[in-house]
Amino acid sequence: MRPGLVHLLLNKPTGVVTTADDPQGRPTVLELVPEEPRVFPVGRLDMETEGLLLLTNDGDLAHRLTHPSFGVEKEYIAHVEGEPTRGELRMLREGVMLDDGITAPAKAALLGPGIVRITIHEGRNRQIRRMCDAIEHPVKRLIRTRIGPLADRKLKPGQWRPLTGEELRSLERAAVARSNESPSAR
Repeated sequence: MRPGLVHLLLNKPTGVVTTADDPQGRPTVLELVPEEPRVFPVGRLDMETEGLLLLTNDGDLAHRLTHPSFGVEKEYIAHVEGEPTRGELRMLREGVMLDDGITAPAKAALLGPGIVRITIHEGRNRQIRRMCDAIEHPVKRLIRTRIGPLADRKLKPGQWRPLTGEELRSLERAAVARSNESPSAR
């Protein structure tokens, strides 16, 4: 780890906004972690979405984790209304037309009645919710369960912890531009 850099993993609860300062006075993710050293959220989870969020003062890593050209996967569990059909899951996998264009192909699997695991590498505003709306299965509950190789089922909502050295190394390995890969590695 480079000196002075901090990497925290937070299990963001619902009802908390992913911003440093909220003009409306709502609780923010920064209120859940120590004030010093100052960190910022990597990407966003909307107020109603819960789950894993990385906070850091490492701008280079944050850029690599959020820019789509690096292809870092984010995995979500979506509890949706109804049960998506095979055809609707295929639509998620192939790309869904949204008002800001078609989504990149996603991984999608039905885990149980009305429960879908969706893995994306883009990070559009409310993307999973809008994808599920597009197939007419609105999200009732949304949880981010993985960021690249990082997952932690033991971390309770509102809790945070520093990344281990191995977790940070695996995250840095995952955040390598896809253009550097050979075609067979894709």
